[in-house]
Amino acid sequence: MTSSQDIRTAVVTGASSGIGEATARTLAAQGYHVILGARRVDRLQKIAEDIGGTALELDVTDEDSVEAFSSVLPRVDLLVNNAGGAKGLATVMDANLDDWRWMWETNVLGTLRVTKALLPKLIDSGDGLVVTITSVAAFSAYDNGSGYTSAKHAQAVLHRTLRGELLVKPVRLTEIAPGAVETEFSLVRFDGDQERADKVYEGITPLVAEDVAEIIGFVASRPPHVNLDQIIVKPRDQAEAGRFHRLRP
Repeated sequence: MTSSQDIRTAVVTGASSGIGEATARTLAAQGYHVILGARRVDRLQKIAEDIGGTALELDVTDEDSVEAFSSVLPRVDLLVNNAGGAKGLATVMDANLDDWRWMWETNVLGTLRVTKALLPKLIDSGDGLVVTITSVAAFSAYDNGSGYTSAKHAQAVLHRTLRGELLVKPVRLTEIAPGAVETEFSLVRFDGDQERADKVYEGITPLVAEDVAEIIGFVASRPPHVNLDQIIVKPRDQAEAGRFHRLRP
């Protein structure tokens, strides 16, 4: 009989929709007790009820919120740093500094805050795993995307640095860099402009959240001696960030 102490615990940030929600459902199906963190608690609670998880409010841009979140977690075996996003598409000359601050606070410092807070518990688990969702934008730049690509480059370097720093610790680290995934990502980027968001995926068959969640589930199912350092996943119609083959009507 399995006791509550034997049940592995996974933390998923940005779990109220998209990749985060799909990941929470995948990990729960694999037997994890999933702690779902996000600002939209009403959405979290519905998902948590579905999967037998726990919904906790979490704003990765707020130090007090991260501290309160981490303080009530007795155990963490797996952390999925999924919270992030983009704001706007502007040239460097026309850069909106508030958009840049939001992207850096959410993608970079948010990942830092949560990872730093939970690392002691991940180490104590004896077989911790940190999965950070970056982007193909962490490998290349594209016009009008410098705010997001620079933030994703920085987030990726933060994660990759941990690989060496934690080499003597029982913690594995996997970076997953998706290309175009049809979620609320573009809707957030364009401040709720659905028509503009739809054009991002026009003429291509993008990835869906479940595609990425299945990969995270695979990573989480590997034995302790196997570390999948980096996984890049793109739709067939995408060569790199900003470069697609689009079918025209």
